[in-house]
Amino acid sequence: METIGRQKLKEIKNWFTRYVRLFKNGNAADRRNMDLKEEHTFKVCDEMINIGKKLGLDGNGLRLAQVIALLHDVGRFEQYAVYKTFLDRESENHAELGVKILKKHGVLKGFDGSTEQLILRAVECHNRASLPSGEGEPRLFFIKLLRDADKLDIWRVVLEYYHRNGGRRNRAIELGLPDTAGISERVYQDVTRKRIVDVKHIRNLNDFKVLQMAWIYDINFKPTLDCIQRRRYLEMIRDVLPETDSVRRIYAVVREHRAQRLGAEIPWRSAKDKRPWMRSTGS
Repeated sequence: METIGRQKLKEIKNWFTRYVRLFKNGNAADRRNMDLKEEHTFKVCDEMINIGKKLGLDGNGLRLAQVIALLHDVGRFEQYAVYKTFLDRESENHAELGVKILKKHGVLKGFDGSTEQLILRAVECHNRASLPSGEGEPRLFFIKLLRDADKLDIWRVVLEYYHRNGGRRNRAIELGLPDTAGISERVYQDVTRKRIVDVKHIRNLNDFKVLQMAWIYDINFKPTLDCIQRRRYLEMIRDVLPETDSVRRIYAVVREHRAQRLGAEIPWRSAKDKRPWMRSTGS
């Protein structure tokens, strides 16, 4: 894996800022949604750094993680500009769109082939329902790292929104879902059977919140789980769901899963592993 210097990272940051600026026009609501995604991108960078340090990433690995985070949602801006939605199934897959944009603009020109493919693959896979099969290292590690960091900040975004005191609704955050009563049976079955909720089963905003609780089943690293517990993300979603037996059961299942994962060793590399992007003292 090539060495990524601070100058190359700065060039990627500058390109991202210039690119996003192209979409900061239109009405106030559109600008707010563009700002939301730009802020999310920088927050995911922070999460990648924080988790990466705890996992023992060296300086080069941390810079690669930042490049991946900066580019992971680049497709969101064109998606919203064209379709006025962040809902992939009503527009197009924003991760695949992001890969097309990066190739079209030659953003990764100057990276060696293997590093370019690692970055593109991480962007392409970050929003999939589950990890891709057959991926080798270091691609798989950085895909996992991005997926964890992305979820941490999406939880922040939606929970700030759910717990707001009044204010206007944001249909882009709610993905245009109706705020109706109840939880769909198939969503309930998915989460209580410890499965990622199938987006095809989502019928209302409550279903969407439960889907976000079920992301706990797709967390890869213990530092991420520590953050989820410390920030009380599961509890905060529970608190904006109706007080029903179904919700109490859902919360009990996801809380138990979190506790089991936190209490167990979560293997992510061999003690003999000498991966070049890790510090030798990394835990």
